[in-house]
Amino acid sequence: MMPATRTPPLIDRLPPARGRVTAGAPLAPYTWFRVGGPAEVLFRPADEADLARFLAALPGDVPVTTIGVGSNLLIRDGGVDGVVIRLGRGFAGIETLGLRLRVGAGALDLTVAMTAAEAGVTGLEFLSGVPGTVGGALRMNAGAYGRELAEVLVTARAVDRAGAIHEVPREGLRLAYRHTEAPDDWIFTAATLVGRFDEPSRIAARMREIQESREGSQPIRARTGGSTFVNPPGAKAWELIDRAGCRGLGRGGAEVSSKHCNFLINTGSATAADIEGLGEDVRRRVFEATGVQLSWEIRRIGRHAEPALKAAP
Repeated sequence: MMPATRTPPLIDRLPPARGRVTAGAPLAPYTWFRVGGPAEVLFRPADEADLARFLAALPGDVPVTTIGVGSNLLIRDGGVDGVVIRLGRGFAGIETLGLRLRVGAGALDLTVAMTAAEAGVTGLEFLSGVPGTVGGALRMNAGAYGRELAEVLVTARAVDRAGAIHEVPREGLRLAYRHTEAPDDWIFTAATLVGRFDEPSRIAARMREIQESREGSQPIRARTGGSTFVNPPGAKAWELIDRAGCRGLGRGGAEVSSKHCNFLINTGSATAADIEGLGEDVRRRVFEATGVQLSWEIRRIGRHAEPALKAAP
């Protein structure tokens, strides 16, 4: 009888790269909720060329998932199969060119807004109220305080699953409310944004107003994932959640924020299952109370944890 052949670990099947490749890497520290299981393999490419070469040579059966700073992300407790790609320092550059900014997808939205303000470029202040990176903002057409990325985007740059590089104008992404029609396998790497001139002091004052508004109305110092549900047409998710009596609702170590009830909080001991289960409780209660089916804004990825085996009697 022939011995069974063992499947080699995924990391042994991956192409060489200049960036860091780590098997079994914990992902919880990369998310604002601080929960979730590990990546089968975590890849942090050195730059766009490194990412493109890696994807071009990656076996076609290997799943690929991209994450940013985890501000609007829930990683399930069972972890994420395949390769998880996280864009780091090599994708965080910001270059000011007159009224335009060329920004890497790994740049923090807040840093982009601050850089624009220092250069006397207005129109990007709303990004100081968007937690996360430019890559995530591109994927979901992020917005805050009455503005959204579609209003300031000129072009976006991305690498697809086959390693091909694309640069497309704003119109090519067909951006809508919290949505883009870019192919799911595109990994955004950079964008060009545009504003208009204004006095840096006036821009800074508007950014202070945004920050004060956020601090006064959102639980920004808690372990949270930002806005949990998309606002339905003609309504606000938080008002529907409040009407359904969900403010302060809990499940395990997860809780609906009493400060802003479209935010879920890890009070310190929550699992991803607690948070996702609480979110589903909220969706059910809102539907029963109002007839509105809320849609998740938080991205949820990975496998649920395997149920613990019960000991034999």
